[in-house]
Amino acid sequence: MTSIDLLPWNSAPGRSIDIELGGQEVINIELDTLDSNADDVLEVLKEGQPRVAYWTRLAGEYMRRGYLDAAEKIALSAVESFQSSGSTSSLPSIYSLLASIQLAKARKAPKLKLPNARQDIVAAERSREDYMREATQLLNHGDQSAAEGGEISAAIKELLLLTRAIHQLANRSMEDALRSFEAVLKERSTNLIALLGKARILYVRRQYAPALKLFQQVLQLNPYCLPDPRIGIGLCLWALNHREKAKAAWERSLEVNPSEWSAQLLLGLEALNASKNPELSEDERIQELMVGSKLIERAFNSNQRNASAANALCDIFLRKGQHKRALKLAERTIQFADTLAVLTDGYIRAGRVCHAEGSYSDALKHYKQAAEGQPKNVLAAIGFAQMQLRNDETAAAIHTLDGLLQPPNPQKSLEATAMLASLRLHPRPGVSSSDAAQERTKARELFDRVYRVIEQHEDTSAQNGNASRSEPPPSRAVVDDVEIHIEFARLLQSENLVRTGKIFHEAVRISEEAGRVDPRLLNNLGVVSHLESRFGETRIMYENALVGASALGAEAEAMSTSVLYNLARVYEDLNDEAKAMEAYEKLLERHPEYVDAKIRRAHILSNIHQGNEAHDLLKDSLASQSSNLNLRAYYTYFLIQSNAWKPAREFVFGTLRDHDKHDLYALCAAGCPKFYEKALGLDPLCAVAAQGLAIVIAEDALGTLGGALPPGPAPDEGQRRLMNARDALEVFAKVRESTNDGSVYVNMGHCYFVRDELDRAIESYETASQRYYGGRNISVLLCLARAWYVKANKEQSFASMTVALQFTQKALHIQPADKAIVYNIAMIQQKSAELLFSLAPGKRTLADLQRGIARAMHAQKMFGSLAAETTIPVPYDRDLAEERKKYADSMLRRAEEHLSVQRQYEAEQASRLEGARQKRAAERERVEALEREREAKLKIEAEVLAVERARARQEAQQWSADLVKNESDEEREQRKARKAANRKVKSEATSGDEGLSTPVTGGGGAEPKKKRRKLKKGGSGAASAAASTQVSDAEDGGLFSEGEEDKPVKKRGATRKRVAREDDDELATSAPRKKQYISKETISDSDEEML
Repeated sequence: MTSIDLLPWNSAPGRSIDIELGGQEVINIELDTLDSNADDVLEVLKEGQPRVAYWTRLAGEYMRRGYLDAAEKIALSAVESFQSSGSTSSLPSIYSLLASIQLAKARKAPKLKLPNARQDIVAAERSREDYMREATQLLNHGDQSAAEGGEISAAIKELLLLTRAIHQLANRSMEDALRSFEAVLKERSTNLIALLGKARILYVRRQYAPALKLFQQVLQLNPYCLPDPRIGIGLCLWALNHREKAKAAWERSLEVNPSEWSAQLLLGLEALNASKNPELSEDERIQELMVGSKLIERAFNSNQRNASAANALCDIFLRKGQHKRALKLAERTIQFADTLAVLTDGYIRAGRVCHAEGSYSDALKHYKQAAEGQPKNVLAAIGFAQMQLRNDETAAAIHTLDGLLQPPNPQKSLEATAMLASLRLHPRPGVSSSDAAQERTKARELFDRVYRVIEQHEDTSAQNGNASRSEPPPSRAVVDDVEIHIEFARLLQSENLVRTGKIFHEAVRISEEAGRVDPRLLNNLGVVSHLESRFGETRIMYENALVGASALGAEAEAMSTSVLYNLARVYEDLNDEAKAMEAYEKLLERHPEYVDAKIRRAHILSNIHQGNEAHDLLKDSLASQSSNLNLRAYYTYFLIQSNAWKPAREFVFGTLRDHDKHDLYALCAAGCPKFYEKALGLDPLCAVAAQGLAIVIAEDALGTLGGALPPGPAPDEGQRRLMNARDALEVFAKVRESTNDGSVYVNMGHCYFVRDELDRAIESYETASQRYYGGRNISVLLCLARAWYVKANKEQSFASMTVALQFTQKALHIQPADKAIVYNIAMIQQKSAELLFSLAPGKRTLADLQRGIARAMHAQKMFGSLAAETTIPVPYDRDLAEERKKYADSMLRRAEEHLSVQRQYEAEQASRLEGARQKRAAERERVEALEREREAKLKIEAEVLAVERARARQEAQQWSADLVKNESDEEREQRKARKAANRKVKSEATSGDEGLSTPVTGGGGAEPKKKRRKLKKGGSGAASAAASTQVSDAEDGGLFSEGEEDKPVKKRGATRKRVAREDDDELATSAPRKKQYISKETISDSDEEML
């Protein structure tokens, strides 16, 4: 337990104890050969009555070997012996030893006894609580004995305090235990037990870095300490995300202490975790699983009362399907768990075993216990929810999973989220339609959350080549669950076909990797592709689904029928009518009353102009199934397309009268405003009824709109049409959001056309033509031509008229036998020339005029041909065509006149433009000549200035040289002195004192007093001018004299310099002369005087 210097055997060689008997005989006890029977040793101790250290040493050795009963027997005998002898001062250490023995027994005792245990039955054993209670009593006896025995040694105090701290730690009294350990460390900072205890408390508090330092300190103090501090070092490193270093610490611990179970268990768990790493190969994962299983099994065999080892081993046996052994280990985990987390895992393992065995009531109990212990445990909540579903308690299961995912502390579990989404999507009895809609919305949000996590992980993997290690990858159980993908795809199929197809594609990919693709899945994916008009891909999917449907057994016939019908439909869309007819005939051979196949067959016959056969087929179908509303709806469509308006109207009203007065298709086909209103009352989202009502409004068929217009005088016809078109546009805009049909845009174009919003009308027509009809719908093309024609006349635009002609010609190319289109082309061509003739020459070109005249000539021929048409009837007025031909004759007679005027105008314009161009060119040339002249002048002036500056520089240099040559030695010395003084003054002056400077005198000595002199205002103007001139000359000289030293020009008011005169030399040794200063304006003169 502790290293106490009082023990007599510490210095003895070997592991043995010598006990004297009667002062003559000595009995030697070998510590390495002790067995579980301590009677002989106890007899020797009683006879020899040695000191208390011998008793505790032997009892401690038995305790170290695991012979706790023998150790307890020796300790109790020691208490009895010392109490009888009156040596109460020896009792505290024995009571401390007895408390430690009870703590050791408590570690191996069950913490909880399962009343319904089936495999691990420990009802006869004493519980941990009993041993802890006895340990508490013994510690109290030890404290009492220490108090009664008087003064005790520091070692005994430390022993009692350490034992008390270990007892507090075992009772999870962390604060008290920490204070006890710190009290021991305060007295002796190198106490290993106290350091280990404090480190363990810091680890439990998640203070991993300080705990790591303490474990490392223990290792430095004693590398062979038990418990091994390397275990704690590895745990701290693992928590700090240094996994490799942690593993190395545990491997070193196992190398130093091969029989210790802690390192084996931790290394085994690490290997099991590694076996789940998807980055490893299959062989590597199998190897890690085998290594981990062996290590955990060895750890459990070393300490079969350890709950963590039993929990890990239970998971291994559960995977192997050995339920009996797994249940025993799960019950062992529950009964011996030290922490709530391990206890919860034990309940979960027991629940899983019972679940797998079919013992659902026991599984429910175990899962419930786990969920109550840790409400935010994912596995416990999922298991509990599964048992609730087993008992048809769907609402309770939803509540369980919802509590797991909701705050506080919401869990991020894809499994639970996907399961809850599926439960919310599943219909439940007793749920209203509004509640069901809310449940679908919540399910959509949950599925979105699941797929967001999956897609983020895939994007990260695609960008980095691997997923980020900071975030664990999503569970493959969710990612590869085909049913989850199918459920979400069905939820999205009515609102987002693109995403639905993507999810179905992922489900097919998962099925292909599994080795078998469900044909129903291929059929669903084909339907999505079909709706997206990807007919080639759709055909392949349907064909593959049809091949795979034969393997479905009892469902094969129904599945193959559905797929074959879908395949026939895609053949129709691929314009392969022969294969479609063949497929429908096969379906009708198997199921003669398959109405949908009959309808589609009749539709194909109608398209290939076999209307009588199609009519017979439909009447035959109606004879057998006259109440089939889909069949009646198509027959109504067939009659309308055949221009049988009266029979169609009678049939529609017969449907409403005799079969279903609430049939939406019949109500909309009736075409009456009241029926449109009734359809909207039955289905407010019926886009066809809304669009029909909007058309009625636009065509002003409702009069005053049922009283909607305000009272007062009725607006005129044009104003009313504009108002109706505006109201209709509002309806069409709402219909456009709910239906994907080109007719909505066509109707919107009509309304814009009525409102004279031609650009928006053209935009609507073009959207309908390009997006929905592929540019081949005759009526839409003619509407575009009409809009451009009106726009051209309104804006007097020949280009717009050309566009109108192009759309009309495109319509004629699609339907060349339509004489009405030919008439429209001739009309537009004639109008092109008429438009150009009406324009002023400045608003047209000769090329356009020539093209317009050519069109008019072509229109003249076309009108002549149309007027001579003998076919009866024709979709135009022959007399009007004849009049148009005559009008073209008269108009073309003026063609040459217009051409002549246009040629003359364009010639004049060309001449005027050429004159203007020549004028601009002459002006540009004149400006360039002036610029060249100015640049030449500037160049000459620059050369003259450069010559003058060079001459001035030479004269200044010559003047300086002559000046130096003519001066005397004394003057040279004075000049040098002045220069030196000037340099000194310049160096001492600061930027803030530019106005002051130290005056320098020729005689040296003390610094003269600074004086200022105010300049007199006024004075001789000539003198001022001369002074200014001299200063200016000095400055100019400075610009050109390179050999002279620079003389700073001081500001006005600066320090005056003494003026040296020629007679100063004679007076130098006589009486002091009054100093004289001159201002800046006379500096140049002074310099000349000095010279």
